[in-house]
Amino acid sequence: MHRSEDPGGAAGAGRIPRATYRIQFNLGFTFRDAAEIVPYLAELGVSDLYASPYLQARPGSMHGYDITNHEALNPEIGTEADHARLSGLLREHGLGHLLDIVPNHMGIAGASNPWWMNVLENGPSSPYARYFDIDWQARSPDLQGKVLLPLLGDQYGCVLEAGELKLVYDAGQFRVDYYENWFPVAPGSTAAVLREALERVHLREDDEQRMELASIVTALEHLPPRGSTDEASIEERNRERIVTRRRLHALYTASAEVRAALDGAVKAFNGKPGDPRSFDRLDTLLSDQAYRLAFWRVAAEEINYRRFFDVNDLAGLRTEIPQVFHDTHRLILRLVREGRVTGLRIDHPDGLFHPREYLRELQRETAGIEAREPFYVLVEKILTGDETLPDDWPVAGTVGYEYMNRVNGIFVDPAQGQRMDDLYHRFARNRWKFHDLVYDKKRLILRSSLISELTVLASMLDRLSTENRCYRDFTWGALRDVLRETIACFPVYRTYVDAYAGAVSGKDRQYVDQAIRAAKRRNPDVSGSLFEFLHDVLLLRWPESLSPEAREDHARFVMKFQQLTGPVMAKGVEDTTFYLYNRLISLNEVGGEPDRFGITPDEFHAFNMERAERWPASMSASSTHDTKRSEDVRARINILSEIPDLWEEHVFRWAEINRGHKLPDGADHLVPDENDEYLLYQTLVGAWPFGEVNDQVHQDLVGRVQAYMEKATREAKLNTSWINPVEAYDRGLKEFVATILRRGDNPFLDDFVRFHPPVARLGMVNSLAQTLVKLTSPGVPDVYQGQEIWDLSLVDPDNRRPVDFALRRELLASLNASLEERERREVARSLVDGWEDGRIKLYLTQTALRVRQAYPGLFATGEYLPLPTEGERADHAVAFARRAEGSAVVTVVPRLIATLTRDQDFALPTAKLWKGTRIVLPSELAGTYVDRFTGAELRTRDVGGGAVLEAEAVFADFPVGLLERV
Repeated sequence: MHRSEDPGGAAGAGRIPRATYRIQFNLGFTFRDAAEIVPYLAELGVSDLYASPYLQARPGSMHGYDITNHEALNPEIGTEADHARLSGLLREHGLGHLLDIVPNHMGIAGASNPWWMNVLENGPSSPYARYFDIDWQARSPDLQGKVLLPLLGDQYGCVLEAGELKLVYDAGQFRVDYYENWFPVAPGSTAAVLREALERVHLREDDEQRMELASIVTALEHLPPRGSTDEASIEERNRERIVTRRRLHALYTASAEVRAALDGAVKAFNGKPGDPRSFDRLDTLLSDQAYRLAFWRVAAEEINYRRFFDVNDLAGLRTEIPQVFHDTHRLILRLVREGRVTGLRIDHPDGLFHPREYLRELQRETAGIEAREPFYVLVEKILTGDETLPDDWPVAGTVGYEYMNRVNGIFVDPAQGQRMDDLYHRFARNRWKFHDLVYDKKRLILRSSLISELTVLASMLDRLSTENRCYRDFTWGALRDVLRETIACFPVYRTYVDAYAGAVSGKDRQYVDQAIRAAKRRNPDVSGSLFEFLHDVLLLRWPESLSPEAREDHARFVMKFQQLTGPVMAKGVEDTTFYLYNRLISLNEVGGEPDRFGITPDEFHAFNMERAERWPASMSASSTHDTKRSEDVRARINILSEIPDLWEEHVFRWAEINRGHKLPDGADHLVPDENDEYLLYQTLVGAWPFGEVNDQVHQDLVGRVQAYMEKATREAKLNTSWINPVEAYDRGLKEFVATILRRGDNPFLDDFVRFHPPVARLGMVNSLAQTLVKLTSPGVPDVYQGQEIWDLSLVDPDNRRPVDFALRRELLASLNASLEERERREVARSLVDGWEDGRIKLYLTQTALRVRQAYPGLFATGEYLPLPTEGERADHAVAFARRAEGSAVVTVVPRLIATLTRDQDFALPTAKLWKGTRIVLPSELAGTYVDRFTGAELRTRDVGGGAVLEAEAVFADFPVGLLERV
């Protein structure tokens, strides 16, 4: 779907980007900054600026996914006028605008979210109470009608009696301050403070100001109850609280006596450290709120609002409610209707209650019901294994994680998987199996960071069991355990059962069956009837005797179950196992399968052919803001898969050299352990800078690697963690990195810098190859900010560092000037000679994007033809053609380049290496081709009724080939 004759055309339904450029907006890169680079982006050849979220977010947000106000642009990024100017410049240069939006959750840190603050103040009576996914009937009795806020740095009582929670009066309102956070105080509970002030005020009983204060107290005491959800009561409560605040503020301003009395009351409520009983009144007041403050370390099990993963200050939204959808999309839809936004990227659709219905509503509001073509929408959906995107989703495709891992895989040598496996286990001294690790870590997540979500789900399932006499004797604990085991065995991020319509697809049934079977196999001592009950519920095999209300409960459980499996997979796999299973870390990528050691060209071609047929407008990514390491870092590390003998020799040597630099962690272990050390050496291979490393570059590298290793080991949750950091391990790891990278007399660093140049050189070829494949494959290629030249970034926040666009504009201008003055072949050869400065990647990117620009239909909807290779080096080349309406473009790239050049000391491959290797084309593609990188003219040769191109000619002057038939 989403096919268009004009992929780079005007805004509106059916418009498909030709190529996108991802920008990370924040206070350091604003709308004005983006406006400055629009001419550069147009010159580079992309068709769309692809923006991170830029609605109002938490102050200082560097990513924009913690939106606090969906109805305003982020003032740190720019004004409405700034945005309008950017939009105008994009239109002037023929560029569209793809916007990343966040429908699943909102940021609730501090006091920046007015909806959330209203909920905290008024509880279930807030008009926004149903906007957030809150369990108001929590299992814990003291959370009935309350929200748990695990924000305190110590136990509640200790924090209270230390005087760290302070009641504050400000302009008619009361709040409780806790360092940079503050919490509203329910209007009714402030009556106690005002009554204390009334007793302190030195005014006669009949004084008007005293009588006004008494009247305000009475009004507050008679507000409609906080638990009421009746609309009339909510409206009356809201009106009265506003009126009383205005009255109180006017009285406080006008009367010095009242002001002094109220200030004294507030001071009395705040108590005195060292006198525990003096805090009783503040404790009582806090107990009367619609929230309960708690110690962040120990409250995880009782959190009763759905979060984004395990992030406490990102609260889940109920976007399935029409009013919530309307209020969270009003500004976005206005920008769409004004033509300022021409496409949408949907963040974390798996967190939504009903993704398909959400996407259908989005299409109704953007393209319109009568539109012939849908609006361009991509979903951040992670597909595992051979999983495919649901056919009934009205989207153009995904953001391309599955593509990224396929294109990366063709540069990993599958033949060396067992050798690398043995090496890893010997070095790291473990026998870990990837799938067992995934299971264990998903169980860990369900016992720790996501235990509250599991608790809510178990309580729901417990209530369902009482409605079926065959299962009513199940205990809550047993049901929780079965839920945990089943989710830990779930093979995909989530299913999409429509429990309200009674619809279960064949794929979803297969995934549920697979999870139940695996959970039973891993838990032979658990009663099978427990699993059978859950199995029946998930597949909608409910008793006929269920009442409509019970059916509603069953349906809601199934939908909520599906909202949990995705976060568990993400936390257990991406954020834990991927930092533990370090066999070859270039495979440990979002949506990746580290146990699948590379893929063959035939497998890649099959993937691309299916993509061309089913999802031709899906995004093709190679780096994103979520990737663990940049495309260039992965391209280098992939080289290690081809040289396990040399890697083994060096990595064991390094371990021996550095053994004396390890520090004890206080528990009879040395820091780092061997698994983390193996991760570190691969990271250094990937991130080591190009060329001469001066003191400043070296210092920056040490700091970046230290920060990365701390994040990686804490995410791994084995030796240290974010929740329970082990200071000795963190400190020892930081010192180890600094010590082994010190300049001067350092045998490790001397050996490392001798080992590294061939990896960097051949990794460059890998990177150019994967970039060209991305830019010419079916799909919409994306360039992540700054990575049109070499970029050796690691996981965020490293990959969100400022981009030097001035340098990139300068490099592009110099390239274009060179092309005007010199022949392409001469320019291409000079770029190969000076490959370290990054111009070669910039040249490749612009050239390929301009070819896409010249043949929009061919790349948007054209045929994808895998091209066989023949000859001695046939396994080292990947080739395919794009064909449409008589036009043809052929892509040819090398692979497994270290194996190819091993006999030449890993020098850049020469044309002679390719002698006798041919690319086979169908006879209808015979003819003359021009290499767009070198300008060389190549003619096919007839062989056995077909046509061939000689690889020796294709790779004569440039590492990759992009051939246009003329």
